[in-house]
Amino acid sequence: MNFTRWSARLPGTQRRAAARTDRGGDVPAARAEHGAGPTAPAPPSVDRLPAREILDQAPALIALVHGPDHRLLYVNEAYRAAFGDRTPGAPAHEALPELAELGLPPLLDQVLRNSRPRTVKSRRAPDGRSYTFACTPVTIPPAPPEPDPAQAGPPPQRRHESAPDAGILVFATDVTEHAEAAERLRTSERLQRETAVTLQRSLLPQELEQPDDLRIAATYQPGGTDAAVGGDWYDVITLGGGRTALVIGDVMGRGVRAAAVMGQLRTAVRAYARLDLPPHEVLQLLDGLAAEIDATQIATCVYAVHDPNEGRLVYASAGHLPILVRDEHGEIHRAEEPTGPPLGTGGWLHTSGSVPLTPGSTAVLYTDGLVERRDQDIDQGLTALADALAGATGSPQVVCDRLLRALGVTAAHDDDVAVLVVEHPARTGGDADLFRNATLELLGGIEATPRARAFASGVLTSWRFPTELHDLGLLAASELVANSLQHGTPPMRLRLRRTDRRLIVEVTDGDDHLPRRRTAEPADETGRGIAIVATISSGWGCRRTPGGGKAVWCEFALPGRTRTPGLPR
Repeated sequence: MNFTRWSARLPGTQRRAAARTDRGGDVPAARAEHGAGPTAPAPPSVDRLPAREILDQAPALIALVHGPDHRLLYVNEAYRAAFGDRTPGAPAHEALPELAELGLPPLLDQVLRNSRPRTVKSRRAPDGRSYTFACTPVTIPPAPPEPDPAQAGPPPQRRHESAPDAGILVFATDVTEHAEAAERLRTSERLQRETAVTLQRSLLPQELEQPDDLRIAATYQPGGTDAAVGGDWYDVITLGGGRTALVIGDVMGRGVRAAAVMGQLRTAVRAYARLDLPPHEVLQLLDGLAAEIDATQIATCVYAVHDPNEGRLVYASAGHLPILVRDEHGEIHRAEEPTGPPLGTGGWLHTSGSVPLTPGSTAVLYTDGLVERRDQDIDQGLTALADALAGATGSPQVVCDRLLRALGVTAAHDDDVAVLVVEHPARTGGDADLFRNATLELLGGIEATPRARAFASGVLTSWRFPTELHDLGLLAASELVANSLQHGTPPMRLRLRRTDRRLIVEVTDGDDHLPRRRTAEPADETGRGIAIVATISSGWGCRRTPGGGKAVWCEFALPGRTRTPGLPR
């Protein structure tokens, strides 16, 4: 940008500029005198514009500095109106202190050094308004010498002219309204994210149920502040009879809507779990419900059931990542994937599979935020998780924390992460004495009931239960066995199980008709067995068993222990 003509119009040169303008105005008249005929007016020349007047009237803030210490040469009216009068000739850090507060001096040094323009967007100035600053390098020629009034004619030509000076034009555009709108948008997004996070956390379990045979910990970490909250969730549901349901899922969406859908699915899972259905049937019900909730959103989910009598996790997966299990020897097992499509797609059949979870084993259920990265294949993430699990020892909560660290999950992570760690501890010594099993095969016939009573009495006595608990357990075993002998079919089995918290009585048979509690009429000779069991026990239930048949169970809280929440009476 050449400032030759503008500098010639600085104070002290305006008279000569006016004279040149007058001479330019005589050109058409001179041409007419020479007979050139009428001509169109000459177009205006940019070189003849009064540059300083234009800069003074510009609404943007303009300042001109020059030299290595950025001495002030000029500020326009808008600049003075914003920041007050400024004294030319002083260095920028003295003459323009507002630029120093905004951190612009290093930028001015860059522009002067590289001769390239630089821009700083939306800086809040001391006057409370926001500006975008554009700093452009310019060349400022030296001003011509002032003529000597006593000397006639044009000034003599100097043999050596002064070198041009390097300057910087600082051009500030007021973007306050734009900055305020952007801040309002950021505030709205932040509030929406905080609402989604609050909703998400409120819908997750506030306190995990802790089954007798398992130790469980979970963690949920929302994505970083620039990421919208997703619909990750987990749950632990005590089914009764020593069995536990484990759930983890991920709604494919973000924000409040995804969190709301997640909450509905989690509530539905807990309701379906009370039916004590096989895992694949639970997912089948969830699939239809997910389509009804929102046909545009799908979700992945794993539903698994642990039975301490079997030492296995029976599970079904709806498009979710595989469960990883570290066995008692430290070997990592990846669950096979008898998986159906994600929930909400409809029209598909899910299947159940199983993976061992014996004493001393640890299982990990997780969402894709733990292992999925944009710059690598997901199999690499699964391998990294398996390696981390192989070396992660300690309590389930410690394992959770170590897995997050090993997989590089921080507060700035760009996706939600949910992790559920399940340990089936190996018990030894006195602790092992608190967990016992006793089983009797019932061969049928009239002698089955007395044999079952004698067996139950002997076991309960050996476990040193108080007399009241002994008698209640014996009565429950008698009623369940009698009910099975009357309404069931072989094979039949009586199982007594104790934990450190409860006594469980369970009878299985080959008939899949599930009993229900009903009120018997005074004249009825049957129909009172289940009612008696429900009345004396802490909870009872029934379920169909794999391969046909059913199991009917009841449980009693040990003295000093409370009833398991949610179990039927």
